[in-house]
Amino acid sequence: MAKRLANATSPYLLQHAGNPVDWWEWGPEAFAEAKRRDTPIFLSVGYAACHWCHVMAHESFEDPETADQLNQDFVSVKVDREERPDVDAVYMEATVALTGQGGWPMTVVLDHEGNPFFAGTYFPDRPRGGQPSLRQVLTALTEAWRDRPDDVRRAAGSVRDHLTREVTLTGAALSSSDLDVAVAALAADFDEAHAGFGGAPKFPPSMVLELLRRRDDGPSRRMLDRTLEAMARGGIHDQLGGGFARYSVDAGWVVPHFEKMLYDNAQLVGLYARWGTPMGDRVATSTADWMLRELGTSEGGFASALDADSEGEEGRFYVWTPDQLAEVLGAEDGGWATELFEVTGTFEHGTSTLQLPHDPDDWDRFDDVRTRLLAARELRVRPERDDKVVAAWNGLAVSGLVDAGRLLGREEYVAAALAAGELLATTHLVDGRLRRVSRDGRVGTPAGVLEDHGAVASGFLALCGATGDERWLSRATHLLDEALTRFRAEDGGFFDTPADGERLVSRPRDPGDNASPSGTSATIHALLAAHALTGEGRWREAADEALAGVATLARRAPRFAGWSLAAAQSLLDAAPEIAVLGAPGPDRDVLERQARLWPGAVVMVADGPSAALPLLDGRDAVGGRPAAYVCRGNVCDRPVVSPGPLPHPRVR
Repeated sequence: MAKRLANATSPYLLQHAGNPVDWWEWGPEAFAEAKRRDTPIFLSVGYAACHWCHVMAHESFEDPETADQLNQDFVSVKVDREERPDVDAVYMEATVALTGQGGWPMTVVLDHEGNPFFAGTYFPDRPRGGQPSLRQVLTALTEAWRDRPDDVRRAAGSVRDHLTREVTLTGAALSSSDLDVAVAALAADFDEAHAGFGGAPKFPPSMVLELLRRRDDGPSRRMLDRTLEAMARGGIHDQLGGGFARYSVDAGWVVPHFEKMLYDNAQLVGLYARWGTPMGDRVATSTADWMLRELGTSEGGFASALDADSEGEEGRFYVWTPDQLAEVLGAEDGGWATELFEVTGTFEHGTSTLQLPHDPDDWDRFDDVRTRLLAARELRVRPERDDKVVAAWNGLAVSGLVDAGRLLGREEYVAAALAAGELLATTHLVDGRLRRVSRDGRVGTPAGVLEDHGAVASGFLALCGATGDERWLSRATHLLDEALTRFRAEDGGFFDTPADGERLVSRPRDPGDNASPSGTSATIHALLAAHALTGEGRWREAADEALAGVATLARRAPRFAGWSLAAAQSLLDAAPEIAVLGAPGPDRDVLERQARLWPGAVVMVADGPSAALPLLDGRDAVGGRPAAYVCRGNVCDRPVVSPGPLPHPRVR
């Protein structure tokens, strides 16, 4: 077989020079060969830094069986869009006309005169996500070419419809209308007076709020904004020390159950940072500072919780009277703080939780008052700390701190996430198996359950995205392999305990979210992130199957399926994977912030390319300036060079 690309000047073509596909460069020789053999032209267009081009190459063009089919039934032509923008422009216009969208990799099939009769972008190696496989497409096109040569354009359209019907996934996959119905149900349950959902008690609806953040509509944004602000201003939020209590006993977020849980704050720290508002930044900062200061362990992990009680009374550590404020601050500042924090006897014995119903007129004065009150509070008897380290909750903390650290420019948060990740990797993984808890650096005997695998894998993938270190990707995919091998059910969903675990009266299986993501929803998010970073179709297949299993719950009770619905929303929106490459500094930081604020995006940042990480392979800074590479819906856009804004992916 001739290796015609070996002497090409294009790096993209050279990447394919060793494929078993008998590639031709664009030119009259290829068309003459197709006419001589009476076969159509299979045209594949891409560029060297196109992530999904690499995925399709690995899945299909490096596969001997696919290559044999291409070599027998087509003349295959590879084009670098950067080297031949004229060829690219002609066939991209055709692709948009035939399919309604465009991008790379671009796949077009031509007659001997170069007229396109079939076009698309990425095709997987196996039917996936409603798409036919490439080999199915090739077979259908070959039959159409052979049997209906005079009407091949129309026949190709019919074949395309036929293939779509053939590979349509059965089951209860969530649709766009399902998401609309779910959000309408949330709107019907929305508390117009106090924000949040339902009545008392009120729990932070973190996963539902992330769903609303990922939707691009006014009603969702309104519920998101109002709830995040109400919680931030309420007594459930520790206005002095940062962090959130477990829930509010009233509908108005005024009086909390004073217990502070890692899993709540681990989710909220990232959510408030991703909110992208000044209030969100302040709340995320104070929450992260509280996590590091009060939950951090000497081994690098995060303790589980702070108790609600001290000195035998719930909330005693946190509440104030006007006289106590004046004693610490003096009469003038004490009166100002009493009014600002609405200290009017909302709790017991004339005490109040501190609220912040409106912004202070002087933030410097606020910071001074807050610092003095916090110092005085530290002299009180502190609540006890539950200092066991739970794998799943630390995984959530890693993910939240990565987002907060990078969005707020606080590298100490990322460093804390790395330390927690190392503890999970070196202490909680024993002989390749994940353990649920540790304390004082000594791992316990309980085996990790599904939520541990999903949440820790997500945390490891977040660290990979923040550092470009392939070790975190390897650690995450190991946990996902464990989940698929030991937790997966025959219907594609998951059990909460492993098949080889302790046998109980029944094997638990609950896909519904509670105060933290269910094992199923946590694992779905990790699978989708792994797919985005690697392009490996098996991760996406497993996520799709598991998500279909949550569909009934999501339709009936969306408040208990917020995390799964957020994943479904990202899939329906084709949320992007974004690689940001270049030297550290303000220009790269701007691009990274834009990327991390893109709802549902999976982001990886690195100084330069890495062959070990598919999302970074073949990519680098452009002209010495940091660049962002955006891929969405299995196709890639042109890189954006700092300080330009990331574009909303558009039809070409």
